[in-house]
Amino acid sequence: MKQSLWASILTLFILLSACSGDPNHYESFHSFDDTRIAYTDEGSGEFVLLIHGFIVDGSINFGSSELKRELLENGYRVIVPDLRGNGRSDKPQDEEAYMNDAEIKDLMALMDHLGAESYMTVGYSRGAILLANLLTKDDRITKAVFGGMGLEFTDPDWYRRREFGDVFAGRAEPKTLTQGAVDYARAHNVDFTIMGYLQDHQPETTIEELNSIQTETLVIAGEEDLDNGDPAELHEQLPNSRLSIVSGDHMSVFNQLDYAEEIVRFFGEN
Repeated sequence: MKQSLWASILTLFILLSACSGDPNHYESFHSFDDTRIAYTDEGSGEFVLLIHGFIVDGSINFGSSELKRELLENGYRVIVPDLRGNGRSDKPQDEEAYMNDAEIKDLMALMDHLGAESYMTVGYSRGAILLANLLTKDDRITKAVFGGMGLEFTDPDWYRRREFGDVFAGRAEPKTLTQGAVDYARAHNVDFTIMGYLQDHQPETTIEELNSIQTETLVIAGEEDLDNGDPAELHEQLPNSRLSIVSGDHMSVFNQLDYAEEIVRFFGEN
């Protein structure tokens, strides 16, 4: 049941994006290794970078979301990339293209390309995992939001990462945990090999590195969302963080108004 719900809700957001006509205008730049990264750039004011999750792309997580709408209405310049291997960005077939924190290098190169001297950022689901690593490398980030994430990603042998990596790389058959993601990926022509590379070479951040992050952070999740662990445990390891629990679950909260308003309120505080 859970896996079919997972796929159904993701499909619904794609349909909603299609119905809205996908008004996003995409630009692109060539990253550190010449991989072309697509992104949208809307609004004016302080930069806010939105980092999408696994299998999906920027338009599915954020394209017509309440969060992007609220940020634009409150005077922010909102940047939404498609991570390498996803969406409108290049999809290199060489495994090496996904190694050595390539996605983190892309995000930093994108903000260099845009001339950002400082920026705030939101990472949702797997995007929050990337955000943790990004915070250890880019001191331009003034505030950061972890959405839909607990602490388990700090374990290099985390069972979710291992099972998703194995099934997309063809090393294992789908199980209850991964079947919904597999069904969704097949229905939307997602490149299984690339998704396997993204799991196998996902940037890592230790608890000790989290403890060293001084950037002001918000950990936010739906009250029914423990998919990636308990967000309270992540909050406890980030020295300058606060925790917010709103309504919803992992597959719905990123498009809810209360989630968006909480993030915009956090960004607007001095």
